[in-house]
This record gives sequence, structure tokens and C-alpha cells, in this order.
Amino acid sequence: MRLRDRFSNWVYGKLEKRMNEDLGGSVRFPSIFATESNILESSDVYELLQDISNQLMLAEIVVEDSDGNEIRNDPALKVLKNPNDYLTQSEFIKLMTNTYLLQGEVYPLLNDNQLHLPTNVYTELDKSLKEHFKVGSVEIPSSMIRHIKNIGTNHLKGVGILDLGRRTLEGVMNAEKALTDKYIKGGLLAFLLKLDAHINPGNGAQSKLIKKILDQLEEIDETRSIKMIPLGKGYNIETLKSPVDDEKILSYLNVYKKDLGKYLGIDVDTYRSLIKSDLEKAMMYLHNKAVRPIMKNFEDHLSLLFFGSKSDKRIKFKIDILEFVPYSTRTNIAYNIVRTGITSPDVVADRFLGLPTQDTEESQAIYISND
Repeated sequence: MRLRDRFSNWVYGKLEKRMNEDLGGSVRFPSIFATESNILESSDVYELLQDISNQLMLAEIVVEDSDGNEIRNDPALKVLKNPNDYLTQSEFIKLMTNTYLLQGEVYPLLNDNQLHLPTNVYTELDKSLKEHFKVGSVEIPSSMIRHIKNIGTNHLKGVGILDLGRRTLEGVMNAEKALTDKYIKGGLLAFLLKLDAHINPGNGAQSKLIKKILDQLEEIDETRSIKMIPLGKGYNIETLKSPVDDEKILSYLNVYKKDLGKYLGIDVDTYRSLIKSDLEKAMMYLHNKAVRPIMKNFEDHLSLLFFGSKSDKRIKFKIDILEFVPYSTRTNIAYNIVRTGITSPDVVADRFLGLPTQDTEESQAIYISND
């Protein structure tokens, strides 16, 4: 901590102590600093993380050979389906994605046919440019762990929204907190107690009276509350106007909340307008801008983790884009595929519409429209 910060904290501490000792009141300097534990309190960050990680969570994970053919009984699939004793496959992929986006890096570890995501991993390159991993004092063999990075300009460290957007994020979270705190009890209630006489901490009667009045005011927790407080001569209570300017804060949020999406590769205005007009296009926009690069990075590292660099086998994430399409659109696609002779009605029923196949000669035939 820098000298200036230490001095500021010392001054704040002295002021709070003086107020508590003399008048029984308090002075607060509330602020929020973005950390892993509170970043999801930002609704915009949470929404975008959910949309991205949910697409990856819903992906089917397969193993393919060098020709792109699926290997259905590969042992890696069993591990990926049940990564460990405390996370399912869906939870593991979602946690790995969120950690990757927030911190900029994540460390999947394969040990005894179980996958884990250790934290506080220390990495360094030796003279031979080989990466070494440590958790505490324990060194982890490089064959057991991968360092998945959201690459910026550093070859050994990834960048996430906690680093890239920290200043913007903290500004947004503090602005939201200011508004929330103002209205959490129906609006900000602030009072000014005015005395004609000087405040003398040595005057026990005066200090006791001031404390009683302050206690009465602090008990007012709603704007509709009514409280009768008898005051002697020279004492006056005035209601203060809230220093929290709603319009200015909302204007600030309208500008800077949208910027948070850019640190995740998404233009929030474009994404939200697409959601309103065409959900399929919105999901495809999200998929191409944010999800596909993450999928490719995960595929590369998980393939190396399970199979090593000399194997031709690869782990692949497959997302069914039709899941983003309304059923009426699926029906139109299915109709056009059948009438152009691309495939049979049975295949379309099973693949596109989720209907049982008829298994008849007619339903398995190929048709070409005369139109």
C-alpha cells in the first residue's frame, strides 16, 4: 500500500473514532472494489457471463480422430462426463469458462482420472522455456496440468475482465450501490441537527441530549415514518436533500455499463437489439464473437492434457445451432431440406424436429420438388 493510501486511511480512522467518542455518530466512506467474490453482483457482467458460459455448458463434448470421425468409447469422455466427486460436467465447464473470462486464465488439472481447477497456481519458464507449475510448495508435473490463457500481450499470463475493466467495473458497481443504498429503505433519509450553542464534548448534558436526538433520528427507517422529537430552545432539525443525483448517475451507467461487454468481446447495444428482433441472430452473434474462440482454446488445451502432443485425437465442443432457432423456423428449414432432395423425411424428423421416425419406405426416400 502506498504512503498516500496509508495516510488517507489513518485520517479516516481518526475522524470516525472522534465522531464515535464525541457524539456517538459515525462517518462512512463506502466504496466497492471489484473482486472475484463480488463481481457477479454487477447484473450486466452476470448476464453476459451466463449467456457465454451457458452456450459452452450446453455443448456436446466428443473425441475425434485425425479424419474427424467420432470415437465414442474413448476413456477421456468418461472423465469429462464425471470430472470429479464435487462437480458435474456442466458445472465444471461453466466454472472453467467463468474463471477464464474473469481472471483471464484457468488451470485444468488431470489427476487419477479426475479433472480439477486448482487456484493460486504459480507459473514460470525455465532456461529451456519449459513452463513449471506450483501450488504452494508443491510442484505439479506439466503433463498433468494446462495453462489456458486469454492472451493479451503477455505470453505467460492471460487477461480477464477483472484486470482489463477494473476501473470501469468499480465505477459502475459504486454508482449502482449509491442508488441502491438510497432507495433500499424507501429513499435516503438525512437530517441536519443545528445548535445555536457551540458543541462542547466536555458538556455531559449537551452530549447526552445530542446522542438521544441522533438515536431518535436513526430509528426512522422509512420515508413514511412519523416520529415526534421534543427539542429545547436552540435546537433545530432540518431535512437534507440527498447528495445522490439520480439523473447524473443513470446517465453515467447508460454509458459505462455498456463498455463492460466490450471486455468480453461483445457490443452490448448490438447484442440486445438482436435479442429483441431476432433471437437466432443474437445467439449466433454471441457464438461467433465470444464463444467460438473460447471453445477453440479449450479444445486445444484439453486435447493436449488428455492425449499429449503426439496424438492425432482431439477433444471437440459441438453446439447445435438449431437449439437457438424457434420451432416454426426449424419446420421451414426441415421442409426446404426435404423438398430440395438433401435428405429424407425421417432424418429431418429426428434431427430437426425431435419427432419419432416413421421407418417406412416413403419416409426414408429422397424427394426433389418440381418447383
